[in-house]
Amino acid sequence: MNEFVERLVSLRWAEPKKSYDVVIVGGGGHGLATAYYLATRHGITNVAVLERGYIGSGNSGRNTTVIRANYGIPEAVRFYQHSVELYQGLEQETGRGLMHERKGLLWLAHSEMGARAERARAELNTAFGADTVYVERDDILRICPQLDLDGGGVWPVRGGSYHPAAATARHDRVVWAFAEGAMARGVDVAQRTEVTGLKTDRGRVVGVDTPQGPIHAGHVLSAVGGHVTSLVSKVGLRLPIRTHPLQAFVTNHYQRQFHPIVASADLLFYASQTARGEMLIGAEIDRQPSYSYRAGHPFIQHCAHRAMTLLPLLGKLKVLRQWTGVCDMSPDYSPILGESGIDGLYLTTGWGTWGFKAIPAGGEQMARLIAEGETPELIAPFSLDRFARDRTLADRGSSGTH
Repeated sequence: MNEFVERLVSLRWAEPKKSYDVVIVGGGGHGLATAYYLATRHGITNVAVLERGYIGSGNSGRNTTVIRANYGIPEAVRFYQHSVELYQGLEQETGRGLMHERKGLLWLAHSEMGARAERARAELNTAFGADTVYVERDDILRICPQLDLDGGGVWPVRGGSYHPAAATARHDRVVWAFAEGAMARGVDVAQRTEVTGLKTDRGRVVGVDTPQGPIHAGHVLSAVGGHVTSLVSKVGLRLPIRTHPLQAFVTNHYQRQFHPIVASADLLFYASQTARGEMLIGAEIDRQPSYSYRAGHPFIQHCAHRAMTLLPLLGKLKVLRQWTGVCDMSPDYSPILGESGIDGLYLTTGWGTWGFKAIPAGGEQMARLIAEGETPELIAPFSLDRFARDRTLADRGSSGTH
């Protein structure tokens, strides 16, 4: 069935033209979603998406596919809840099977302070549109019977919050769906096309440089994930972004009985089960900033040890494969969306460890900004100038940010 569905995907590659209304740098989820929504919502199809590798080869293909909205500040809850809702209708809209599966997310607390934090999370989430409830130990065990609530005698579970709408989707199918939808409407997507510079004219960004030659653009969007600082430095723009590697791994098959996504901010890991039955484990970012894509044994050792404390079933499984992405981390752990301060240049960055879940909402809102020239209310709080205005949005709403 999977092979049959994937053979239906029709991707049409293009040689870039000399000029476009919009050039998007980065062929991951956010870049392709922006192109898709420019075409479908605003009728803007003279658009190019330029990817130096293959589409989805960056963080979109190196993530753990969690979709959720249970964040810690109102602005983030509203934004990610909108993205959760867009994901729920994305298969029907695109006509493509994305393997979207609603799972629910258990966020565990191991202390009285942690329990209070999860009660507050549940109240805040509910107030701003993301259904989340506080759960006691008995409720937790009903949701996930595989948990050791005593935490191996070291990290006992005191309680937690449960976010029923949390889901997962197949990352490559999300990328293909947005790419195919954009291509079908006339958007050009070019792989193996590296952007080596940004062209300016009297202080405005007017295009990009590539090894194949310059491309003129009315608007340029940077959607290059952890490599954003390298790109925008070419026009003298300095961003409050540091790039950190983020590793994850999957095990061999476990019987398909593990239904929720389980996260522990104290133990710094989260786990879910893939459609193939593999157990997928993620954790914190590497502490040292780097552009390295190397995966290492120490990560597996430390992360697996913490995960097995709560999920003893993992002790009987074997690591199947491991991978690394590079995360664009902002000082307040919230994204940066909107105008760059340089005319003609737009940014979608600062996604840290949660860019996948934001793909539909981020693409939709950036497309609206580019098409209409006005910053949509949903992303206005995430503008770059919030740092200069001292309006930061501190939100360590992910177990992977510590």
